[in-house]
Parts: sequence; C-alpha cells; structure tokens
Amino acid sequence: MADLGATFLYLTKKSSHVLAGETAADFTPIFYMLGFGLLASVPALILSRLLSPRRRYNPVKFLPMECGQMPTGEGRSHFMMQYYAYILMFVVFDVMAIFLYAWGTALFNIPRAATLPIIGFLAIMFTAMGYALYLAGRKGIW
Repeated sequence: MADLGATFLYLTKKSSHVLAGETAADFTPIFYMLGFGLLASVPALILSRLLSPRRRYNPVKFLPMECGQMPTGEGRSHFMMQYYAYILMFVVFDVMAIFLYAWGTALFNIPRAATLPIIGFLAIMFTAMGYALYLAGRKGIW
C-alpha cells in the first residue's frame, strides 16, 4: 500500500523540468496540421498541373496593357517626399510599440536590470524619430 501511495504522489507531482517527450507531445497538433496541409496541397498541385490545358505562346498576352488599352505617357511617377517623414515615423513607432508591448507584458516577471536594455532601445528609437523630424524640417515638409 505504501508503494501505491508513493507512486500516486510521484505521478501527480508537478515538476518544473520539462522532458523532451512532453515537449514533442505538445507539438502533435501542429504536426497533424502540417501533415494534413501537405496531404491536401501536393495532390491538388499535381492534379492541376496534369489537367491544365497546354498554353501556346501568344505575343499579345505579353504586351504591356492597362485595362485593355495600350499605356501612354511615362511609366514612372513622382513620389511626394513630404510623406517620407510620416512613413519613417510610422515604422519607428510601429517597431517601438511591438517591443514595448512584449516588454510591458513581462515587466513584473523580469529583474530590474532588464530595464537598462529597454532604455537603450528607446534611445535608439527616439534618435531615429529625431532624425526623421530633422530631415522633415530641413526639407521644409513638416
């Protein structure tokens, strides 16, 4: 009876160590989805290749067309540089928000020494923001 109780306690005890078998077992639904994706997509690709009609070369098909008409004018257009500063600042704020959100969710679970790298990160990001504002002010587009 004592062995049975010890075995029960051993099986129900939560361990902080994760075994390799338990980790692989956690990924079985992902492996099933990967297998199903391959099982469904590979035959579909093969069948579409076998059943598709053979296309002959048509020179009209490779002409540059816009809505069935021949294009006129220049192919390149002028990019408004006044929006460059907005685009650059959006990218900087976007990257900053992603990393600050991840840092903020783990803030209470990390040591205080982890605050120094985020301060460095913010310094780099605000330097990029200042450079974008400098460029915008220098070109007179802000």
